[in-house]
Amino acid sequence: MLTSLYTGISGMDANSTALAVIGDNIANLNTTGFKNARVSFGDVLSESITGGAGSSQVGRGVSVTKVSAEFSQGSFESTGNATDMAIDGDGMFIVSNGVADYYTRDGRFSLDKIGNVVNNDGYKLQGFQVDGSGKVTGTTGNITFSGQQSQANATEACVVHVNLNSSDTAYTSDGFTLGTNDDSPSGYNESTTIRVYDNLGAAHDVTMYFVKVDNAGAVSWNVHHVITDPDDSSKLIDASAASPQVLTFGTDGSLTDDNSGTAIDFDLGGASDQSITFDFGTGTGEANPGTGFDGTTQFAAPFSVTSLSQDGFGAGTVSSLTIAEDGTISASFTNGQTRVVGQVALARFMDPSSLKKLGRNLFEETYESGQAVIANPETSGTGRVLANNLELSNVDLAKEFVKLISAQRAFQANSRIITATDSVMQELVNIIR
Repeated sequence: MLTSLYTGISGMDANSTALAVIGDNIANLNTTGFKNARVSFGDVLSESITGGAGSSQVGRGVSVTKVSAEFSQGSFESTGNATDMAIDGDGMFIVSNGVADYYTRDGRFSLDKIGNVVNNDGYKLQGFQVDGSGKVTGTTGNITFSGQQSQANATEACVVHVNLNSSDTAYTSDGFTLGTNDDSPSGYNESTTIRVYDNLGAAHDVTMYFVKVDNAGAVSWNVHHVITDPDDSSKLIDASAASPQVLTFGTDGSLTDDNSGTAIDFDLGGASDQSITFDFGTGTGEANPGTGFDGTTQFAAPFSVTSLSQDGFGAGTVSSLTIAEDGTISASFTNGQTRVVGQVALARFMDPSSLKKLGRNLFEETYESGQAVIANPETSGTGRVLANNLELSNVDLAKEFVKLISAQRAFQANSRIITATDSVMQELVNIIR
């Protein structure tokens, strides 16, 4: 008779655990990346009865066999944070406290004061590192923007496309001058300015002065490249004074030759002098001839600048970042350059429901879960990474309420077993009265 008491107690205890799990699920309805837990029950056999037609077994109640997380996909919430990430698949983010690695579906990340990508507890996000050329390697480590800078690149070539007005009055000789104090240019028809960079990343303006010259019927345009004197900002220097760049055109206004084969040497005040090539287009009379109309032209139209470009840039720091679906993290720098700085690594487990919950949305690998398979996103079943998104809890409130009612009724029913057994025992005690 006492067996029924313990059976009822086991039922109350098991369903009490179920109520606790359901309550935890409901409490974490708004927890980012939370995975709801499920309680599994198993019956308890403790006694065999022999007699009659054979032996029988009498159960001793119920026990909780396992409380496991359900790793079904949660819905996504769009955010405005560039470091927020969600996983559309079975993978998990890897974070480290410097001693051990942990796993999470919570993609709420930010940058700490030294540029590491961290979660709310300061654990560092792990990813595949890049080499000096920006190529992703197979080595994992902290994803960090600490010390990330874009090195300066000295200008080596400029591309200038303009239209020079064929109606401009020509000079009989090149009389371009910088003035008595080298600060007031004169003797030219048109001008435009392009910004270049020295080998230390400093910016310098090069002004191109175009002088139309008619030498006994042979018309050409001389280009003088003028910069500010790096030793005296009040003065100008004509870097091509000894030999200006000469542009020649055909009768139809097409460029014949821009004589860009020889670079112009500049003292820009950097670590050393540098040579810059000025390309005005592909002329019809050059070694590799073109149409003559793909760059600079000479039409009877006002002077205009079609395009200016150069291949140099100054040093830059990180201004923003983007994360692709394959986990590749690219940093944009203040100098306009973009470079890959790492790739998010994802872990996948054969039995994620057997991972050990540590709280704070963290999981730990166990023997039952199997060893983590570390892979790139979009490979090995890990899923893709969605930037500017967070995965919400996968708790279904309606289902949890149904489970709550069921567990509550089961708890009440088991308490009735104890009440009924108590009543029977009371009758037994009353026999002696």
